[in-house]
Amino acid sequence: MPREVRDVVFVDGVRTPFGKAGGMYANTRADDLVIRCIRELMRRNPQLPPERVEEVAIAATTQIGDQGLTIGRTAALLAGLPKTVPGFAIDRMCAGAMTAVTTVASGIAMGAYDVAIAGGVEHMGRHPMGEGVDPNPRIIAEKLVDPSALVMGATAENLHDRVPHITKERTDAFALASQQKTAKAYANGKLQGDLVPVAIRDEANGWGLASVDEAPRDTSMEKLATLKTPFRPHGKVTAGNAAGLNDGATAALVVAEDTARELGLPIGMRLVSYGFVGVEPEVMGVGPIPSTEKALRIAGLSIDDIGLFELNEAFAVQVLAFLDHFGIADDDPRVNPWGGAIAIGHPLASSGVRLMTQLARQFAEHPEVRYGLTAMCIGIGMGGTVIWENPHWKGGDK
Repeated sequence: MPREVRDVVFVDGVRTPFGKAGGMYANTRADDLVIRCIRELMRRNPQLPPERVEEVAIAATTQIGDQGLTIGRTAALLAGLPKTVPGFAIDRMCAGAMTAVTTVASGIAMGAYDVAIAGGVEHMGRHPMGEGVDPNPRIIAEKLVDPSALVMGATAENLHDRVPHITKERTDAFALASQQKTAKAYANGKLQGDLVPVAIRDEANGWGLASVDEAPRDTSMEKLATLKTPFRPHGKVTAGNAAGLNDGATAALVVAEDTARELGLPIGMRLVSYGFVGVEPEVMGVGPIPSTEKALRIAGLSIDDIGLFELNEAFAVQVLAFLDHFGIADDDPRVNPWGGAIAIGHPLASSGVRLMTQLARQFAEHPEVRYGLTAMCIGIGMGGTVIWENPHWKGGDK
């Protein structure tokens, strides 16, 4: 019997403040971070009966310890959702939370359920990337990939080789702009609404409250120029023009549009299309280019139809390669208007929902914009893009 595909909406998203790896969350469990996000989503949306949540998908790149044991199910239980609510864990490295959203959205679209929670968590202080991993030696021995493909910073240097016109000075300038935009966004109260305060404990100072991101810093082109290039002698990738190692969690409510209207839930944005692709693992940073082309093709749109971009800043060179490919200026105001991961942080599997949450907030401020996208590069050679429609659109060019 034929089914009609239902419209899916992003209702609300929250995140913990992002900490430096092993920083303010050194004594906080990873699962407690995502539990805090789930509880906050339910608190903010009291019109949603807990028993109406029908799935919880939580991503983690390193599914071990306090990020293991099918974290979507255990986090749902610990967050106080009914025991009838199922859950699962998901892994697509940096695009874990993005994939959690698209996966539950697909289930909603085909009618498997109406309401889901999707998000991600990464405690890189406790679980460094690659912990417990045992890559099959044939992947290197049989030359399926170059050894550099397993080191994300090395892949960024490889990308620099492919796009020599993107200089280190240009990546540093982009990184500095990210820091400045994030500082301005904080000063203007743009980011605080996304954040869930988290109780933290420090052995020296006792209990405290994490209420802002730990990673943003005051810097300059002069300071950025002095930083070491750890992935290659005389290279271009530094700690200043790349995202750091971070701890944090995110969660979002993803709902069928008719159910959202039935329950009186706010509609932040409407899902249009998404695309995931594989690329050469040695230059994984190019991934968002073909994934965006795929998502645009599915949606019947062009890049000129996109009025806002939330691009994950894993490495500045990766974002700049994307912008150059699509003919977008480095300082285009549509791109990461509140800064990005270089300033805010990138706790791997959680970042996709951060991008979505910020885009939804920006949609509310820009009714002249109809479409926006979230995109990110993904380790082992992939890219992911999700295109969204602004429910507040009042007509205009984009």
